[in-house]
Amino acid sequence: MTTQAERNPSPSEEATLSADRDIEAWPSSAEEHKKPPVDPYLVTWDGPQDPENPKNWPNSIKWRYTVAVSLFTFISPVSSSMVAPALKTLGEDLHMHSEIEMELSLSIFILGYAVGPVFFGPASELHGRVLLLQISNLWYLAWNLGCGFAQTPAELFVFRFLAGIGGSAPLALGGGALSDTWSAEERGKAMGIYTLAPIIGPVVGPIAGGFIAEYTTWRWVFWATSVAAVFIQLVGLMWLRESHPGTLLMRKQSRLVKETGDSKFHTGAKVESLPKKLRGALVRPLRMLTTQPIVTVIALYMAYLFGTIYLITATFPSMWAEKYGESTGIGGLNYISIAVGSLVGVFLNFNLIDRIYRQLKEQNDGIGRPEFRTPTMFMGSILVIVGLFWYGWSVQGHVHWIMPNIGVAIFAAGAMGCLQGMQTYVVDSYQIYAASAMAACAILRSLAGFGFPLFAPYLYQSLGYGWGTSVLAFISVGLGLPAPFLFWKFGPKLRAMSKFASG
Repeated sequence: MTTQAERNPSPSEEATLSADRDIEAWPSSAEEHKKPPVDPYLVTWDGPQDPENPKNWPNSIKWRYTVAVSLFTFISPVSSSMVAPALKTLGEDLHMHSEIEMELSLSIFILGYAVGPVFFGPASELHGRVLLLQISNLWYLAWNLGCGFAQTPAELFVFRFLAGIGGSAPLALGGGALSDTWSAEERGKAMGIYTLAPIIGPVVGPIAGGFIAEYTTWRWVFWATSVAAVFIQLVGLMWLRESHPGTLLMRKQSRLVKETGDSKFHTGAKVESLPKKLRGALVRPLRMLTTQPIVTVIALYMAYLFGTIYLITATFPSMWAEKYGESTGIGGLNYISIAVGSLVGVFLNFNLIDRIYRQLKEQNDGIGRPEFRTPTMFMGSILVIVGLFWYGWSVQGHVHWIMPNIGVAIFAAGAMGCLQGMQTYVVDSYQIYAASAMAACAILRSLAGFGFPLFAPYLYQSLGYGWGTSVLAFISVGLGLPAPFLFWKFGPKLRAMSKFASG
């Protein structure tokens, strides 16, 4: 078996892992023959069509992999919001004495999302995706099951927080996993499915949770999601296979050493002790969050969108009960509007994001750029603004119940456009460190998802639904509209200055 050293002459970690980049074309055969072998023991892919390279997997395997990763990403957000319609009965059973305690029962799960990605994203770059997905899901399953047996508020808070840490893993490393397998021209559709999971999850949860809370007990909210987690674990065992290039090349190195008895084979990665390697990897998301303007701005806007989604999710039950006099179960059906909007947003992006990318790439002499993902971000931001104004003032004016639902659907469609565009832009910009970049975004996103529902009651008590929701819309005006233009103009320069960015 050859090591194809001539394909990657650099011994650094970045050069080794960049074997899976697809923004730039693979060198032609003529170009390769001009380059003499530099290191015959350097382990990399056996050419551009190497079947071991995840980007060369058959599409059927890629789509099964994408669906499996998205299912892992789906179940945790379901748990995050499914308890929302049951907060009142849960608070009564566990003797909670304040509204903030009940809201904390919902949002503390999201706080775990801020902790887990700091470890899971970088760890997946060291040890692969599959092992962490499976272990983290089992961790989530155990603590989520425990929530159904909680007898005190303290027990529930601790169990929910620990379950949230386990549930954060797919959100942290899913973007990197899809970057491993899909080329830039194809990645938009896969990211659409992946992005849909954490949006649809908080919608499906309350719909089911509303009827569970009305006809059984709030404890079945947790037990039902635990059963679903078992099913997803089984799907993962069948459809997940390792996709991280660094991990696969390390396995190839070990196989070559075993077959030949020669220990000189290497992947070009720096030889470091495991503690030192982990320490560097764990710090990387925080460094990227604080030193990479692209990651910082994307993380802030993602945080705003996720925070707003969870704010609406948390206040939906009380809004429909107080303003429209609907029961818990019937009020939960209004979450369907978020699902419809999200599906419309994903469908539009399916047809736009990759098409726009290919057209702009053709106009740029066949050279792809991450900035070609930004048009959908701008279009999504417009819908977010329109949807929030529509929703807030419809509730404030107490118009027909269909009007707030239309507003929320427009907002959800726009959020999908923004999130899909942003996540694909980050993955394209930081291919080698995509999981760390997404983990950095997940930190702020999760803190917002935790904090926004806590201040929601006070926001609407002080300003009402009209002006309260308008404040959220003005944030998108100030951040969401200019960001795509700034990325388009300054993105290439920022990436050129970064040691983390691709191309």
